Amino acid sequence: MTINDKLGLLRAAMRAHGIDAYILPSSDPHQSEYFANRWKSRAWLSGFTGSMGYAVVTQAHAGIWTDSRYFLQAETELADNQFVLHKQILQGAPEHLGWLTQNLPAGSNIGVDESLFSVEQYRAMERELHPQKMNLAHIDLIDSIWNDRPAAPNTPVFEHAAHLAGKTRAEKLTAIRQKMRENPKKVVWQLVTTLDDIGWTLNLRGRDVDCNPVTIAYMMIGLEKTYLFIDPDKVSDSIKTNLNHDGIFVKPYHQIGAFLEAIPANEPVFADSSNMAQNLLAHLKKATIIYGSTISILLKAVKNEIEMEHIRHVMAKDGAAMVKAWRWLEAQLKANAPVTEYSFAQKLAACRAEQPLYYGESFDAIIGYRGNGAIVHYHPDAEHSAPILPAGILLADSGGQFEDGTTDITRTVALSTPTEEQCFHYTLVLKGHIQLATLQFPQGTRGVQMDTLARMALWQHGLNYGHGTGHGVGFFMNVHEPPQGFVSSLAIRGTTAMEVGMLTSNEPGFYKTGEYGIRIENLMLTVPSVTTEYGSFLKFETVTYFPIDTSLIQRNLLEKSEKKWLNDYHKTTYQKIAPLLEDTAAKAWLKQKCAAI
Repeated sequence: MTINDKLGLLRAAMRAHGIDAYILPSSDPHQSEYFANRWKSRAWLSGFTGSMGYAVVTQAHAGIWTDSRYFLQAETELADNQFVLHKQILQGAPEHLGWLTQNLPAGSNIGVDESLFSVEQYRAMERELHPQKMNLAHIDLIDSIWNDRPAAPNTPVFEHAAHLAGKTRAEKLTAIRQKMRENPKKVVWQLVTTLDDIGWTLNLRGRDVDCNPVTIAYMMIGLEKTYLFIDPDKVSDSIKTNLNHDGIFVKPYHQIGAFLEAIPANEPVFADSSNMAQNLLAHLKKATIIYGSTISILLKAVKNEIEMEHIRHVMAKDGAAMVKAWRWLEAQLKANAPVTEYSFAQKLAACRAEQPLYYGESFDAIIGYRGNGAIVHYHPDAEHSAPILPAGILLADSGGQFEDGTTDITRTVALSTPTEEQCFHYTLVLKGHIQLATLQFPQGTRGVQMDTLARMALWQHGLNYGHGTGHGVGFFMNVHEPPQGFVSSLAIRGTTAMEVGMLTSNEPGFYKTGEYGIRIENLMLTVPSVTTEYGSFLKFETVTYFPIDTSLIQRNLLEKSEKKWLNDYHKTTYQKIAPLLEDTAAKAWLKQKCAAI
């Protein structure tokens, strides 16, 4: 069935139900960034596979709204169908709603599946559409036309050992309940709908979503008992026994609605309007709802001492895997053997898989050769993958999930003598990376205040990049983990203060459409620095270990302090990785790549 055929079926369903426009987001009932195939309805309908974007369909128009990270990708994927790309000016902004109010008459019915929108998103739609006399109609039109729609995944859960997690589930529940008791509204229940928060709290992991070790579930934390709403077949008898021992009881996934309906008004429910789906509100009509951020979000972001030690170790073994993969690539190119973006992505995963406690990739690798590197979230596959040749620039962004940590690293490497322009742009990106990595800052400083530092060298030459500079990273959990990050907006990633123990990426970049992409990404732990009469100061400890390509550096552009940072980083990188390499040739290769400049 073609994309245009699917549009025809949707429009027929819209006419049958009196729907003038239908909105499809990139989401699932748990507001996940990445989700199971069952909920990839926007991609199924439109052919656009980027992880962020809205599809809006009327009888006369079909549009995709997405941000600059996906412009090139969307133009390619939408080229042969009726969908039109609408380039969002602001990342995450609901600009499609403004288009609806300008292009449809008053009284129009706008169809949405409430389970795919958070309470916050739904309220924003009401604020935009209701003044224009437009109505929101709750209806799922996709299920009736997607005949071979995948079923919800049903993979078994497994336990994440406490000696790796650093804390038991009982300790985590105690900390959450303490926060509940401190709430002046006398909160009795915490509703948790986000899959990573459920997994972290209960020290459970699953395989329901590619790359993210989560299981599809809801959770209700009470002051005395906790209820996990999940397909019971996913939970073995032994795990149920362990959960019961900690006062956690398994109920069928679909019973969450009935449970919410039974909560009386005198037992206030704490819920997060930014990730609780709108459809759950219908079940909470009797209950008193107290809105706020899910308690575990910040607890999860602040890694404990045991997690931090595991993170330092996992980064070293990830670096050792990278050494093997990059040496393989160099050998392939030297021998004129065929290699593609996809085959290199597969090699990176295979080398990581040889390391202890490997689980899988932390995201689908972004391997962009030459012009494909300028597509920020480009993912090669077996059928659509460029050959890599011993010429030009290669951008490789990849990561692994290990039971003792999650990795995410980007390197940009010259495969032949680079141009002066390429070196200039690369050096500006490196300067921005170092500016952020070496920052000392007062406790309470937020990501939006720091983001500028990574861009300053580029800005001075009228250059910029269209994505955030950094995101939080989970511990054997989602590679994109709120709440902290480095962004230029006042979203949660920009307004959350950095705290000791947070693990955050540092990844400035530059992209020249059709020619090359440049990004340098390391992960950093926030650690204590100094305390003075002006307060406590924090700093970043770079914990990713792998050489940064020095052949692309215009050395005269680096300050003495920047050269020192790079040389010290490479010295540490060699010290961390070399003991994990058995091959003397591999150690020699690493030593050469870590040579001082």
